[in-house]
Amino acid sequence: MNEVVSISTPRPQSKRRTPRLLTVKQARRLTPNMIRVTLAGPELADIPAGCEGAHCKIMLPAHGQSRSDFAQQLANGSRPTTRTFTIRYARPEAGEIDIDFVAHGDDGPASAWALRAEPGSFCGFAGPGNVKLTEFYADWYLVAADMSALPVAAATLEAMPRDAKGLALVEITSDDDRQGIDAPPGIDIRWLIHPDPHKSSDAQERLIRSLDWPAGTIQTCIAGESGVIRALRHFLNNEQGLPKADTYISGYWKIGLIEDEHQQMKRAEAGGG
Repeated sequence: MNEVVSISTPRPQSKRRTPRLLTVKQARRLTPNMIRVTLAGPELADIPAGCEGAHCKIMLPAHGQSRSDFAQQLANGSRPTTRTFTIRYARPEAGEIDIDFVAHGDDGPASAWALRAEPGSFCGFAGPGNVKLTEFYADWYLVAADMSALPVAAATLEAMPRDAKGLALVEITSDDDRQGIDAPPGIDIRWLIHPDPHKSSDAQERLIRSLDWPAGTIQTCIAGESGVIRALRHFLNNEQGLPKADTYISGYWKIGLIEDEHQQMKRAEAGGG
């Protein structure tokens, strides 16, 4: 009897792609509490069209760091301060993307960088990831977001079929933070004012619980503060019985935690340690 010997060969290690180094083309105050930064570079020519709503990683240079030093850090050095954002608009043919930053002063590194951003400023970029909703098949849609998730909510609404029907709830800091969204006419957009986002809010949950639920298939795109998200997930999946396959519900941040701490918490809750 011949002995069969299995010889395993080590897999070649895939080389990590160096993040793209992008340049700020324009930065402007979109609303009192939102800054839109247009990033440009020929490196964006290969991003897929229609990636609005996909997440990406923005890597921030230290204050006063030179472009050449930052380029070296991206290629060979330690990981810069990195935050997750949503691509609001993508124009691969022009080598441009728009990223919306919530403006909350110098409390966070991303907000501080966006406040200082001007043409010629730079940052690193990795991504994009996957678009959250790629198929629209529902009879009725529920979208809910706070300021942090407004870009993904807006991008999802603008990608929907024009005959879509549903409700969108957007919790904003002030009435002046309303944005123009090219949503289908059948989507009812309601703006909820929550002036202090560092205090918990149950406004979205109360309104959603009060709804008369329509018959048929319901899809959701819901994102925002983790405490709000946990309550909405329990109601929609456990109490209302919506299939998880039809419900995108994601915590983007948590009151009192920076992003790295929040991501660690999410991994622990998912059983990833």
